[in-house]
Amino acid sequence: MMTVDDQTLRTMVDAARRASEAAYCPYSRFRVGAAVLGEDGAIVGGCNVENASYGLTSCAERNAIFAAVAQGMTAIRAVVVFTPTATPTAPCGACRQVIHEFGPGAEIISVCEGPDRLRARLPELLPGAFGPRSLDPADDPKRPLA
Repeated sequence: MMTVDDQTLRTMVDAARRASEAAYCPYSRFRVGAAVLGEDGAIVGGCNVENASYGLTSCAERNAIFAAVAQGMTAIRAVVVFTPTATPTAPCGACRQVIHEFGPGAEIISVCEGPDRLRARLPELLPGAFGPRSLDPADDPKRPLA
């Protein structure tokens, strides 16, 4: 697994910060931006979009991934999450699961207004993840093939 180089990371952080400025968050006032890096080097951003029916809110990470998929990107190498906080915030469980679908070994980098960063590979944040391979009967010799 390749680690994101410094120049690409700076570009991704800038994209995530810019995306956070477009966040629709009238309820939490918690502006989050994300940027995903595809295998081809393309970077796609997204922001959180809240809804009065709170359960229908969509996080920045998922919105960035869905926008990337809409552009044909189905494999991601890294995700940067920006929050306007003093300490970095890791992706929620739902976002970790969606990241796993398109980047099971992706590097996750959380940044904030302060100097701290969280940097980990997805398997560290979501050990034993359920994913596409979990649905393949050939992977489980006990599962019937019919």
